[in-house]
Amino acid sequence: MAEGTDERISAAESSPTMASMSLDPSSSVPATASLTLEEKYALVRSVGEECIQEDELRNLLEKKPNPICYDGFEPSGRMHIAQGVMKTINVNKLTSAGCTVKIWIADWFAQLNNKMGGDLKKIRTVGRYLIEIWKAVGMNLDRVEFLWSSDEINGRAHEYWPLVMDIARRNTLPRIIRCSQIMGRSEQDELTAAQIFYPCMQCADIFFLKADICQLGMDQRKVNVLAREYCDDIKRKNKPIILSHHMLPGLQQGQEKMSKSDPSSSIFMEDEEAEVNLKIKKAYCPPKIVEGNPCLEYIKYIIFQWFGKFVVVRTAENGGDKTFTSMEELIADYESGALHPADVKPALAKAINQILQPVRDHFKNNREARELLKTIKNYRVTR
Repeated sequence: MAEGTDERISAAESSPTMASMSLDPSSSVPATASLTLEEKYALVRSVGEECIQEDELRNLLEKKPNPICYDGFEPSGRMHIAQGVMKTINVNKLTSAGCTVKIWIADWFAQLNNKMGGDLKKIRTVGRYLIEIWKAVGMNLDRVEFLWSSDEINGRAHEYWPLVMDIARRNTLPRIIRCSQIMGRSEQDELTAAQIFYPCMQCADIFFLKADICQLGMDQRKVNVLAREYCDDIKRKNKPIILSHHMLPGLQQGQEKMSKSDPSSSIFMEDEEAEVNLKIKKAYCPPKIVEGNPCLEYIKYIIFQWFGKFVVVRTAENGGDKTFTSMEELIADYESGALHPADVKPALAKAINQILQPVRDHFKNNREARELLKTIKNYRVTR
């Protein structure tokens, strides 16, 4: 079966009423009961760059007050802002709309993928560190469940492994290999047997967790589409809805995805203020060029989402201070040259530092968190 390309709906084609809200944890978030169906839909839909399918999403929100959203991650090293701040923004939107978010801590998957040298003890330590960061940065945990894959699978092995085996039986090897992107691999890589098994397990996770919505990055869409294809094979009508979020690029030119294995391309969640300032100062940010400009992407997907505005401080000779309240306004100024990279970079660094300060404080003032970070920094990240 084809990979569901006819089902693709991009964010650009979505409703103009799509929500844009400030996710600063100190700000008030509307109570779920006070939201209309359209407000819930707009809020949930705003999480995704792509949605498969929008009509199914609206129908789900109408009929099920508390849908289950599945998200997951491999504990594989220090956390960067794409994983830390963006995930917090997305989770807070989903829980504000009444969703329950099950965050799958994929420790076994990280071991299959040889992260942290395949050392499960190290992998679980990294997982605990990541949870500490989300708590510190302001993730609303009222409707969030952190589930360790090894514990959950061992506890319900009689449900899990027959499902994995059935998915593996119904798919060809080339179809599974096409999902290798979900592991940060390519179809040309020499994959281990464990890495061949990985997509079958991740597909099974969706049904094992009874997920209504798969809320992962665009790099995970192939295995989510595999889950929808599996529903066709077993004649299941209620397919999981795929809500794929944008992938935040690295800081340097041409880096499509922020990578924790390349410190120069990433801002880590516990980076000191001076480190953030230096990384942003060195970031690729060509004058008047919007396409492929990581600084502008961070403003769009992090700063506007968090604060609802972007504040530039500059001298009167350079145009004076200005507060941008929309990305469209900012882009117009940037393309005309009225807004210069020398204005953008300090303002961006200041805003990111403001978001990260509670995380720094937590890892300095909490002894357990401090020891966790010290341990993680001594680990060698393996691909």
